[in-house]
Amino acid sequence: MTTEQTKRAVIILSGGLDSTTCMGLAKEQGYELFPITFDYGQRHKVELENARQVAAYYGVADRHKVISLGFLKDFGGSALTDETIAVPDMTKPQEEADSEIPVTYVPGRNLLFLSIATSYAEVTGAEAVYIGVNALDYSGYPDCRPEFIQKVQEVMELATRVGVEGKPLRIATPLGQWSKAEIIRQGMRLNVPYHLTTSCYNGEAEACGVCDSCRLRLKGFAEAGETDPIAYKQV
Repeated sequence: MTTEQTKRAVIILSGGLDSTTCMGLAKEQGYELFPITFDYGQRHKVELENARQVAAYYGVADRHKVISLGFLKDFGGSALTDETIAVPDMTKPQEEADSEIPVTYVPGRNLLFLSIATSYAEVTGAEAVYIGVNALDYSGYPDCRPEFIQKVQEVMELATRVGVEGKPLRIATPLGQWSKAEIIRQGMRLNVPYHLTTSCYNGEAEACGVCDSCRLRLKGFAEAGETDPIAYKQV
């Protein structure tokens, strides 16, 4: 366990709004930041560069790890990893879905992210792993629910040396019960660099403005009374 003066946190950093807000919150709480980003063959691969820019903004580019999980693209099964599955345009009428879980759900993604972030945390002596999951605006993803986080926390306590020694890692989900507007208000208070982030699932130079993630982001900025600093093709 690190001392209070040198406490450390691993941040799962996608380059998006939520994970970047986690960076700002962890910094405010006095943590040394150790960001980790995953390249899983996502359609919106542009976010990897956003994550690098965010890490540089916070002065921790030398600690930023980018981990390849290309097999998730090989598996497919998601609109984010399979180009033959369209990202839904939320401005158009949607057909009746067979499941409440959207096609942008990536099977096993957060389970893998947390497992690997746990390894990085043990090696660096971190005491917390921050992840920007949200139980309100979570788009129906099963691996963003509090129940999921609780079970992974239990596994981390059993499967790690620090857990066995009675100093378990903590999964921090500071955005868990906040609306997107509340997240943005906190981020603005902390001068989080939203101009360096992207949330778009389509992954082009300008955000599409019509995918689920873009719509949630735009709605959040509007409700927070703030202007989104990134460019959109359609608003």
